[in-house]
Amino acid sequence: MRASRFRIRAPRPVPGYGTRTEARPGRGEAFFDHRPYVPGDDPRLLDWKATARLGQPIVRRKAEERPGRFWLWLDGSASMGLFGKAGYATKVARVLVEAARGERLSLLTEQGPRRPGRALAADPRGLLAARPRARGTPILITDGLEEGDFAGYLRTLPPFHLILVLAREELRPPPVEAVLFDVETGEQVAVDPSSVRAYQEALSTHLAALERAARRRGNVALLRVGEPIIPALYRAGVLELR
Repeated sequence: MRASRFRIRAPRPVPGYGTRTEARPGRGEAFFDHRPYVPGDDPRLLDWKATARLGQPIVRRKAEERPGRFWLWLDGSASMGLFGKAGYATKVARVLVEAARGERLSLLTEQGPRRPGRALAADPRGLLAARPRARGTPILITDGLEEGDFAGYLRTLPPFHLILVLAREELRPPPVEAVLFDVETGEQVAVDPSSVRAYQEALSTHLAALERAARRRGNVALLRVGEPIIPALYRAGVLELR
């Protein structure tokens, strides 16, 4: 399955934020909306039923497809270095770059936006420290495991794709006794089976909150390290067939 057979889906039809349809009188085929007739409009665009109903000349506007505009942010924080997440997330990013050929996609890095090259730079600051923003549809690839108000940041964005990359060991850790090292905070944490269960409950609550926030503003996909990328992105509605 080749990424070039797919394109990135615009999560919602918001003009200027990655959507490929724009209102252009007389162009395209799909209906967009109505507006009052102004001198110079093509008379063939007149909608006679709407004109008769409203008592004034009304024209139909058509939807024209334009290249989508997207920006991609790749989490490079310390927790992404665990369980192969960083390498897998980079592969996810490469699939999206390939799917965006012929369109406008920028990679947002710590040094600013750039065109994606052979090496895809990840941002080591974490999502809430970086708070990336640019014009276009955001695509965020992260494990979402840093502490903070994720939902608050997501509410500041135009419609987006949130791609969560997690390892199976994080989603279903074994009930063990051990002393763990938090790579984000440097803290040592003693765990036992009961704390593992508490962690799973907290993670489930956290992921559910992210999903609710994402569903209100865009789209969310949860990918497990190692699973086939293109089918997972297609099922989640990040990709669509060209």
